[in-house]
Amino acid sequence: MTSSEAPGFYKKKPSERLEYVKDFAKLSSEEASAISDYGALGQETANRMIENVVGTFPLPLGIAANFMVNGKDYMVPMALEEPSVVAAATHMAKGTRETGGITAESDQPVMIGQIQLVNLEDPFAAKEKILSKKDEIVDLANEQDPILVKFGGGCKDIEVRVLDSKTGPMVITHLLVDCRDAMGANAVNTMAEAVAPRLETITGGRVYLRIISNLAIYRKTRADAVWPAEFLGGEEVVDGIIEAFAFACADPFRVATHNKGIMNGIDPVVIATGNDWRAIEAGAHTYGQWKEGHSSFTDWEKTEDGNLKGSIELPMAVGLVGGATATHPTAKACVKILNLEIPGGAAVLSQIICSVGLCQNLGALRALASEGIQRGHMGLHARNLAVQAGAGKDEINELAEMLKRSGKVRADMAEKFLKEIREKK
Repeated sequence: MTSSEAPGFYKKKPSERLEYVKDFAKLSSEEASAISDYGALGQETANRMIENVVGTFPLPLGIAANFMVNGKDYMVPMALEEPSVVAAATHMAKGTRETGGITAESDQPVMIGQIQLVNLEDPFAAKEKILSKKDEIVDLANEQDPILVKFGGGCKDIEVRVLDSKTGPMVITHLLVDCRDAMGANAVNTMAEAVAPRLETITGGRVYLRIISNLAIYRKTRADAVWPAEFLGGEEVVDGIIEAFAFACADPFRVATHNKGIMNGIDPVVIATGNDWRAIEAGAHTYGQWKEGHSSFTDWEKTEDGNLKGSIELPMAVGLVGGATATHPTAKACVKILNLEIPGGAAVLSQIICSVGLCQNLGALRALASEGIQRGHMGLHARNLAVQAGAGKDEINELAEMLKRSGKVRADMAEKFLKEIREKK
């Protein structure tokens, strides 16, 4: 079997799809087994969540300790594959405890639903017509989700923008929707769909797109903390961190990696709680370019007494209602570990997530400004190479130490040193 054309593939059972893929890719039984385990999720749930399911892709789940946010202690679940991230976040969270922990706050959970109007003779007149019907539009949107309105959410206002584009002017209407403890995509999209025909009637234009925006500028979360200079290694290290931050502010090539390090902390918590990390990534990076000033997600400064103060601000559209958060057993357990309750739990989750991003950024900056980023990575990388080389349980630690001492943490050296270990025995 060499063709990827598979009529009726979606109709097959997961086991039948797996068998098809096994034949197509010439997988061994062991390789097929590696992707067919469903773990805590279960085959039935997985098969409902996405299309063409053949198995699951598990990630390590770690716990970042030491976090105290707004005076409350948290053990934070993090799902990811990269070494050093959980350790760095845990260590840097510890450094905030003697200065009162991390302080965080969130905006109201307002998302933007966009409705695109084109084919307008006078776009600015169309804008005024829409604004004159604001109350009617808001009421129509809220008729779509009375439960959300009952709990204090719903469409609160509208904005109207005129854009120039490659195909001509267009009028974009924003529905500003308070989503409460939901991320809000379903509610916002439903409202946008319902309002679209009315906007066509009001303006005489043609609607094309009606969809939520992931640039959630009205749903931002902020966190800040102070780290004693002594905890970080002295004022010289603090100065090095400030210099590293200044580099990120001045150079797009550096800020891309700087912000990636922040997302190293943020994404794993988003994933562990069953939220949409692609939406969070898209919103964060777009916000970094949209806002005034530099595009770093964080700010760092030296206090008058020589300590380090850091802050972070990002759109953070996460929820506890609907989606994988409500259906994935592991995500539900992670939410319970964080002791998140409704109402208000989504805002608390966003504050925890930003706090982890802030600590992770500092962990990376401190390593870069002092010992270098590779040192923390190399220990776990050496162990991984030892396992890949075929080391047994009683050989892994010895082989990893040999690799680190040699300074050549590579696959070929792992094989060479493993051979030496076994020859000695």
